[in-house]
Amino acid sequence: MASAAAAAAAEWEAAERKVLVARKPCFGLPTACPTSLPVLLYLRLAEVPFDIHVDTSFPDADHIPYVEFGDCVAFNNERGGVIEYLKEEKIVDLNSKHPSVSPADVVSTKAMVSTWLMDALQYELWVVTDGSIAHDIYFSDLPWPIGKTLHWKKARDVKQLLGITKLNAAEKEEEIYQKARAAYGALSLILGDQIFLFDNSPTDADALFLGHALFVLSALPDASVLRGTLQIYENLVNFVEHHKVRLLGDSSSPGLGSSTSPSSSTPRKRASAGQSYKPKPRAKKERTVEEKKFRQRSKYFLAAQLVAVLVFLSLMGVDSSELDDDDGIDYED
Repeated sequence: MASAAAAAAAEWEAAERKVLVARKPCFGLPTACPTSLPVLLYLRLAEVPFDIHVDTSFPDADHIPYVEFGDCVAFNNERGGVIEYLKEEKIVDLNSKHPSVSPADVVSTKAMVSTWLMDALQYELWVVTDGSIAHDIYFSDLPWPIGKTLHWKKARDVKQLLGITKLNAAEKEEEIYQKARAAYGALSLILGDQIFLFDNSPTDADALFLGHALFVLSALPDASVLRGTLQIYENLVNFVEHHKVRLLGDSSSPGLGSSTSPSSSTPRKRASAGQSYKPKPRAKKERTVEEKKFRQRSKYFLAAQLVAVLVFLSLMGVDSSELDDDDGIDYED
């Protein structure tokens, strides 16, 4: 075990490039995924140079985010996640720089963020809102039948995870927000007027909470109960704003100074500042026989996709009309 950790640490040191594979940027954040953002911030807090690779091929995969270095890969769904892997292998461990800080305090703080606050965020993202935020993060690159089905499935899974039914929905909502209020209050007391949560230098608890709070303040709407609760605590909001500027700089730049490469598409060229882009008019031409066949096959392909979705739902014993009960998002925009 020790030799494996030493080999992984050596691989990390020898790797010319470290690559964080995350979901795409949105809402002024370099990655809009609530799971990817804390990993990115952890690497930034540790001052690790890395590139970002955007993956849009697996919108519902739980192995994203992951970090590639040399021949090694640290997946989100293995060994407690990317941050825990980097700590266990003694590759990047912010907590080791705090001998005076009680590990139990750090662990309990992380538990509040990863349970009470994560539950509240999942509740707002998949149950309360109209689904447009989740659509922009996970499903906007997919054909609408697949995106709509995956969104419905994820919303159903979140309800099951939180124990929400039609009979107890109101009670569960109050319980979720009550725990979130308690967590924000406790974090506000822990932070006080410090720059970090513990001992004025970062731990993984800072990365977890900062990722959560950045997403809440940047992505959730003004009417969000969770966002409004967080904004009550001025020191927590100041904490987020301070580190957003320090770690992200120009938040419109998804790469944070590092290159960002999408996995499924090439970025469109943008017009330079002060210039507007006007496409040249194209002469209308008659479609060839091959083009007509291609368009006809495309229609058949989309129809086959829709049929496959309906067959999938029928095998699960689900009425397709249920897809319209939980969200009002339109995937055809």
